[in-house]
Amino acid sequence: MLQIKRRHQLLSGIACFALAATGAHADTPKEQELEARIAALEQLFGAVQSDLAATKAENQKLRAEAALAQARTLELSTSVEAIRRAPAPPPNPAPISAPADGFKVGATTVKLGGFLKTTVDFTRWNDGDVATGNLGRDFYLPQSTPISGQRESLDNDFNAKQTRLWLTTETAVNGHVLKGYVEGDFQTSPGTQGNERTTNGYNFALRRAYIQYDRFTFGEDWTTFQNVATLPESTDYIGPTESIVFARQALVRYSYPLSKTTTLHLAVENPETASANLGSPTLIENDDDSVPDFIVRLNHSFATGEVSVAGIARRLSVDNGAIGDVSSGYGLSVTGKMTLDTAKRYEWKFMATYGSGIGRYVGLNFAPDAVFVPATGQLKNVEILGGYSAIKVNWTPKLRSTLTGSIQTVDYDSGLALASLANFNKQAWSVSANLFYSPIKGVDLGAEYRHGVREVVSGADGSLDRLEFLAKYSF
Repeated sequence: MLQIKRRHQLLSGIACFALAATGAHADTPKEQELEARIAALEQLFGAVQSDLAATKAENQKLRAEAALAQARTLELSTSVEAIRRAPAPPPNPAPISAPADGFKVGATTVKLGGFLKTTVDFTRWNDGDVATGNLGRDFYLPQSTPISGQRESLDNDFNAKQTRLWLTTETAVNGHVLKGYVEGDFQTSPGTQGNERTTNGYNFALRRAYIQYDRFTFGEDWTTFQNVATLPESTDYIGPTESIVFARQALVRYSYPLSKTTTLHLAVENPETASANLGSPTLIENDDDSVPDFIVRLNHSFATGEVSVAGIARRLSVDNGAIGDVSSGYGLSVTGKMTLDTAKRYEWKFMATYGSGIGRYVGLNFAPDAVFVPATGQLKNVEILGGYSAIKVNWTPKLRSTLTGSIQTVDYDSGLALASLANFNKQAWSVSANLFYSPIKGVDLGAEYRHGVREVVSGADGSLDRLEFLAKYSF
């Protein structure tokens, strides 16, 4: 730039000198030639000045862009460092995803579901009669099977009480998920609102109601001692009732994932000692318990299925004022399900349970937790052993069958007189086979045959044969 200015000054000086030497007006050819050359030089200098100004502007633009890029780089580095220093998110947070169904109430997603179910039973009681209103008329309840009576004619019952409804909620709270669940049906507490002659009205009753926050569950749910996932498919309300661990009750449960395939469940649950006085098998809810039932279950899944092992510890209590006693109870249950072939046509489900003082947890209280002896004020524990095995065959994508065998045996304290235990349940077993057809998604049509036998301590027994049909729509 300085050199160009100096050249300009030099050219201007030459021009002034030439003009001064020749006069104000140059008329000679040499003067005219000199003036033309000077004009050309000045024109060239003007072009050079324009190029220089453009180059200077471009350099200023480039410097501005470089400064902006440097500022953005600094901002990005600061953000990365902030993310690096931020606290880690809670372990295994429950995923939040957009609901495929349901509706929103504020920040909460609400979903409704359930099923409409109708069963038609044809039952022959081979050793007596079962009165109207007895739960054994609605579903298989082995303790309702009559003993040593006259063979009954065939009974036909239609039933829609097992229709079930539930509602779920899900709310995101500071990176966590708060869930709610409530469920009811018309079988749990049929009530007396109607009768089979006219209205057939029944009460809607609570089955489950709980909240979940991360790994904690608070409320009424299936007992942790039970693994619902291993129950065999049946047209019946429960299925192989005598051998199933089955209870719903209030609890507090903590579920901890040990790995992607293994989860540990720890729970304290509502206690209730279900005893029977010596001489009478009638069950008594004492409500004298002061220590909750403690339950632990370990679930492990693998490529072809899952297994679980559950343990329970209890403190049994009977307190009738002047007399009473406490005792301990314990139990172990192993359950599982697995596919038996790569095409997943065959599936095996099983359950095996043993314990002392856990009668109310197995077979809908087929046996008492303990026998109370009023004369001595002592509780005598009752031991039970039960289990089932079920094979499911998927004939086609829409047609399937399940074959199930089930049993529970009961042992009473050897110090108790057999004559005083004569009418107490000793054993129950059943076999069943069914066929399900699902013509469209959500609709099941089924038929099932069951033969069940109940035996008491005296050796007397009774049996039933039942053919049941089902129509069910799940939504």
